[in-house]
Amino acid sequence: MARKSLIFPVILLAVLLFSPPIHSAGHDYRDALRKSILFFEGQRSGKLPPDQRLKWRRDSALRDGSSAGVDLSGGYYDAGDNVKFGFPMAFTTTMLSWSIIDFGKTMGPELRNAVKAVKWGTDYLLKATAIPGVVFVQVGDAYSDHNCWERPEDMDTLRTVYKIDRAHPGSDVAGETAAALAAASIVFRKRDPAYSRRLLDRATRVFAFANRYRGAYSNSLYHAVCPFYCDFNGYQDELLWGAAWLHKASRKRAYREFIVKNEVILKAGDTINEFGWDNKHAGINVLISKEVLMGKAEYFESFKQNADGFICSILPGISHPQVQYSRGGLLVKTGGSNMQHVTSLSFLLLAYSNYLSHAKKVVPCGELTASPSLLRQIAKRQVDYILGDNPMGLSYMVGYGQKFPRRIHHRGSSVPSVSAHPSHIGCKEGSRYFLSPNPNPNLLVGAVVGGPNVTDAFPDSRPYFQQSEPTTYINAPLVGLLGYFSTHSSWR
Repeated sequence: MARKSLIFPVILLAVLLFSPPIHSAGHDYRDALRKSILFFEGQRSGKLPPDQRLKWRRDSALRDGSSAGVDLSGGYYDAGDNVKFGFPMAFTTTMLSWSIIDFGKTMGPELRNAVKAVKWGTDYLLKATAIPGVVFVQVGDAYSDHNCWERPEDMDTLRTVYKIDRAHPGSDVAGETAAALAAASIVFRKRDPAYSRRLLDRATRVFAFANRYRGAYSNSLYHAVCPFYCDFNGYQDELLWGAAWLHKASRKRAYREFIVKNEVILKAGDTINEFGWDNKHAGINVLISKEVLMGKAEYFESFKQNADGFICSILPGISHPQVQYSRGGLLVKTGGSNMQHVTSLSFLLLAYSNYLSHAKKVVPCGELTASPSLLRQIAKRQVDYILGDNPMGLSYMVGYGQKFPRRIHHRGSSVPSVSAHPSHIGCKEGSRYFLSPNPNPNLLVGAVVGGPNVTDAFPDSRPYFQQSEPTTYINAPLVGLLGYFSTHSSWR
């Protein structure tokens, strides 16, 4: 029986990694990288800069925050709607920063644009945290917004401002915001030292607030944030996540002691094969494990054990029941917008493979051994699937390749632009564009959609939002992956 259990995983690994895909082609990872960053310009809210490259977008939501007496213009729309959700926006900013920290040296001329994408997020997060003891976590009423189909330039829906404070805590969104500010401070440390210090100082303050006034923001703001970005996983992971990034950015002993003291209390080892805007467990363990693998932090050894467990839990053939692989080779988890799991988990595989390589280590997974090379191959297989090496021969990145989704669930992309249709298009007037069988008139270049299901099937249709809607947190980790493979892609 032991021999049979070894052979099956090896065969399945070989099938998924080394069998030629139904549609296979060499990929221009540099082009895909450029487009994956360009996507963020299509998601910008506020006053657009002179160097805006996606010209069909215009200024929008310039008065955000005015109802609360603050300036909350700027930031990103998270997906195909026009609400600014602080939780996924902060996670997006964290992952863009981590992409640059680990893979910026491989991005070539696109590094400059990646840094701009981070700063568009951090400039907004600084506004949202300007008042001590307060974090503005959302602008826009999701129910009102989702009842309309209109471009952001025409918004006439409620721009309600939602906040957390001492009496209405939100350690999850505040912890993630602290992580984003701390991670970005590393990005700007040499590029703009004054801005970097400002980010780190704010991260310190926001984390202290998150830790002192503990609670989930979806308890305080349930009717505003649920079910859209409800915290299903609890706030504990975001406190560890924020502390981990503050430790990395500041090297202060207090954060190291916080991590060690709270590892068990805040459940660092729970749900190890999850990583995304709601659940940071796998990311915490991989991030902290780097120090162990560099030989600098034996006191974090248990985080490395957790990280190893995460790696084993997503290997094809021996993966956890919560992780499947489609026949075409795509990693699949339950729920909508599957590509968010594909890009986030693949990012962790690639980051950990690099940490292991430097330490000359491997991950033991029972009778199998996961080498750094194997982890890179799995990550690359997922990236190639996104770019078109899949049973449908379809690139899931808009504007990349000859065949890609044309009817994505995205208001600005699907409604005629201001230049093409200067007059106002009201809330319900846009419905005919939503229901139209025609391709979207505006190409949201670089957008990666939610993607196919476990049968590798994909409906190129706006109403199927779980599969046809792009999000910022799908693209953010992909930036790092594409940066790496644009330089290291000679092997398959």
